[in-house]
Amino acid sequence: MRQLKLIWDFKGSVAQKTAEHHVVHLKEYVALNQLDISIIDTETISDMHSLAYLVVLESEMKPIRDALKPHRGQVYSSN
Repeated sequence: MRQLKLIWDFKGSVAQKTAEHHVVHLKEYVALNQLDISIIDTETISDMHSLAYLVVLESEMKPIRDALKPHRGQVYSSN
């Protein structure tokens, strides 16, 4: 089954801190809804661009996408 990376982009001088804070809320959502999601993290693109993301199975993506409204998504590769 294909995995998808749901992504929230944050830009500006506090992008990394904002992404880290968003991960806290993503983890709360996963726990509250008892979802089997273990990949939730941040990624720094540059000093002014960071992102928060979680990885879901494609078959489980739609309700999570609709509830959390990520900015974008892509196919996840663990490499």
